[in-house]
Amino acid sequence: MKFMMQCFLLTTILLFGVLLGMQTAQQGLVKMKGYEEENMSGAFTISKTKEGEVEASVLGTTRVVDLQEKQKVLEERKIFNLFSSLGKQLATTVQSTIEKAVEAIHNVLSK
Repeated sequence: MKFMMQCFLLTTILLFGVLLGMQTAQQGLVKMKGYEEENMSGAFTISKTKEGEVEASVLGTTRVVDLQEKQKVLEERKIFNLFSSLGKQLATTVQSTIEKAVEAIHNVLSK
């Protein structure tokens, strides 16, 4: 399980790096040309529409998302944030580890 999480995390980081590299290369091409072509788009773009919706385009695939509607759906399903719960668990683990270490050091010094 730990190995799978490490592989998933590494793959996610690498994918983000590839997208960031593609975006940087596209910006470099625009800077080198001196002008921007209409048909030349970046690896990912995010823009707002007139109706207040968010339009995201990743590698040419466009998707319009209404953030308020999506938030309502998530609240109805009572979905929790994975990273939030992992952060809380990490914080409690670090806190208990530090408390035990301080207690151990105190016991050693008080002898």
